[in-house]
Amino acid sequence: MKKFELTKKEKLMLYGLVNYPQLTDKQLSEKLDLKHSTVTSIRHRLKENEYLRKLIIPKLQSMGCEMLVVIYTNFSPLIPLEERVEITGKAIEVFDEIFFSVGEQDKGFSLSFSKDYATIGRINDIRTQTFGGRGLLEEEYPNMVVFPFEISKIYRFFDFAPLLRNSFELNLEAKVEVRNIEFRSNEDVIFSDTEKNVYCILTSYPELSDSDVGRELGVSRHTISRLRRKFKESNLMSSIISPNFVKLGFEILAFYHIRFDPRNPPNMENDEAASLMSDSTVFLASRRFEAVMISIYKDYDDYKSGMMKIMQILKENQWIAEDPRIRTYSLGTMVFIKDFKFAPIASKIVGCDFWVKKLLNM
Repeated sequence: MKKFELTKKEKLMLYGLVNYPQLTDKQLSEKLDLKHSTVTSIRHRLKENEYLRKLIIPKLQSMGCEMLVVIYTNFSPLIPLEERVEITGKAIEVFDEIFFSVGEQDKGFSLSFSKDYATIGRINDIRTQTFGGRGLLEEEYPNMVVFPFEISKIYRFFDFAPLLRNSFELNLEAKVEVRNIEFRSNEDVIFSDTEKNVYCILTSYPELSDSDVGRELGVSRHTISRLRRKFKESNLMSSIISPNFVKLGFEILAFYHIRFDPRNPPNMENDEAASLMSDSTVFLASRRFEAVMISIYKDYDDYKSGMMKIMQILKENQWIAEDPRIRTYSLGTMVFIKDFKFAPIASKIVGCDFWVKKLLNM
């Protein structure tokens, strides 16, 4: 596939959509110094050609969700990938907590939101029993990394803007702030039945207009607009735009699990672990003694360069006593078992009417 077939304006527009997902076309035209009509036209073109999709991220911390969990596994290459996907799809991926899961022939990883440790521990026990009983595992159990929101920091949660800005060579000022994304628990939230239903619909169908959502639920467009605004202002949900990296010519996804030296871990109060991030980093979660990072690279040389910079930072600061576990995936051949499927866990945590679940095919 030829890389970067987009025009200069299309690249700028795609970056703008990813970096400012909350802006209207008019606001985006002012931000990017493009004509309003040009912004609208390019947005439609990018969407029609499947260069992007909109996602709603539920922030469930105020409704009893306590942790983000990462599980990664090495598999026996003797079992065909298609067979493994079928087995895990029936026994494991049916759990609502798992919102992202990918695999290749000999490895895979997943991300989950969980209300408590017992729930995710039970899922992992079923996972281990299923994999072990079917002869899918190599020599080790699935590895589970737990990030309780109260004692963890999430510096990037699938923010693709720095990657696009760098890869498109856009002459734009980069964001320099380092901040923890607010997944920690705020004040407990109590939703009305209408608010529960609206929350679940918005999470399930990010592309639906307020009018369409209102029509499905039998409430006014004004009510949907008000609640959407309330959810975002209260940090109960956020929007992101996910680019199609295969179409853009990217080749490698790298998964890093880093265990810090307990004698000299990065200082959490000073956000030292955030120095591991580069423009290629799309996800970074860290707690006192370990971190998980996901990066996307144009090709193997790009990956090699990025990986060496990470190792250099880790070793210069003496943050590790052993090398991190690194797994690379080919974006063109990896299988997406669950691709940012947030609706089930949102519905489970928030709760919504039976007929809404039926509408959402749950």
